[in-house]
Amino acid sequence: MSFRDEYLRELPTLTPATAEAAALRLFRHQAHHCPIYAEYLTQLGCQREHVAQLEEIPFLPIEFFKTHRVQTEPAAWQPQEVFLSSGTTRQQRSQHLVRDPALYRTHAARIFEHYYGALGGWTVLALLPSYLEQGQSSLVAMVDYFARESGQQQPAFFLHDQAALLEAIRVARQVPGRRVLLLGVSYALLDFATTYAGNPVLQELTVLETGGMKGRRREMIREELHQELQAAFGPAGIHSEYGMTEMLSQAYSFGDGRFHTPPQLRILLRDPTDPFSVDTTRASGAINVIDLANVDSCAFIETKDLARLYPDGSFEVLGRLDNSDVRGCNQLAG
Repeated sequence: MSFRDEYLRELPTLTPATAEAAALRLFRHQAHHCPIYAEYLTQLGCQREHVAQLEEIPFLPIEFFKTHRVQTEPAAWQPQEVFLSSGTTRQQRSQHLVRDPALYRTHAARIFEHYYGALGGWTVLALLPSYLEQGQSSLVAMVDYFARESGQQQPAFFLHDQAALLEAIRVARQVPGRRVLLLGVSYALLDFATTYAGNPVLQELTVLETGGMKGRRREMIREELHQELQAAFGPAGIHSEYGMTEMLSQAYSFGDGRFHTPPQLRILLRDPTDPFSVDTTRASGAINVIDLANVDSCAFIETKDLARLYPDGSFEVLGRLDNSDVRGCNQLAG
């Protein structure tokens, strides 16, 4: 059995107690079999065989997903799908080359169901206009899969037809045994909330924002955004998702702004001024991500997001490093 086959068999059953050993095994594999990562480690003078702890792992700057093909064992496969980050026409978009599209979808569904219960108990409706218009979005692919797996009758996506979305919510709420999840990019949810503020159909939904104003509205801190949304959707907390094109795993917040991670996803923090200063005891800093689902790309990513880390492993996104691109993940300031 190949390393990949054995690793993927273990991936769904990882626990916080076993994830660190899996991460170190994956590091040793990718340090030799992901060419761009291997070259990066060589240029750093990294002694791969001496890396024994997570904080000793060098993380690949996220910009490499814009400028290089980040593949592990590239001779063994051709991409079956390519996810592209959102961005303007002036920005170079990150790309995530996907070997097995089903791996991403089933893994994302497993994480969602861990926190929210079976997809069969949900109707998933989405306001993701900019992602749909630009195409090749991992978020759109995830939501489409969730909707199909849920067995719902309603279409999942509503581009600009707010009236049709309102009617879909009204109908979905009448289906016994189902809850309604309204998922959307921040500016689209705000537009919808502004149009239908006070409408009783919007009460008691589960609203999940994915961040991103995309230049359509002014940027605002999380508390302000959630306060405006709650004015339309009711007093229940607004949920959030933290994910990005370069990641195949997601973290979720359930209304308090603190994101919770599955065992396959680990957040480490570094000094924002020193990319090699990862410290597992650091309470705030720039985010380094270990995404153990990234077996075919690179699991060790140095992002441009800033966060506060809590003792239980949850984290709060505080913003972005200066001069970094506005990305599609949830990066609202706390």
